[in-house]
Amino acid sequence: MLRLLMGRPPTERRRRKRVPVQVPVSIRTGSAGEEASGYTRDLSEGGIFLYTTSQVAEGSELEIVLVLPSEITQGEKRWVCCQASIVRIEEEPEGGRRGVAADIQRMEFMPEIPR
Repeated sequence: MLRLLMGRPPTERRRRKRVPVQVPVSIRTGSAGEEASGYTRDLSEGGIFLYTTSQVAEGSELEIVLVLPSEITQGEKRWVCCQASIVRIEEEPEGGRRGVAADIQRMEFMPEIPR
């Protein structure tokens, strides 16, 4: 029985399809208001995985500003501001960066700034 369970692929827990895309992000932590930067590995309407060198902790709140690519918006690229909660941290020994998986609670589209 154990052998049968071990041979099964892991169950996918995500509710929405993740899009592998690398875009820069600006991050502000909710507790200390510290500002940092990073970049995404993948994202969806309900979640994001990003890399940063910022000292963040699981369970903390983030404000994330980024440009959503057309693969997500089904149209034009759009600036958004997201309120998210960190659900997992993946420490990477090399480079001092950490992977951050966050659940997006709220996403607001921002107006385009004319140049």
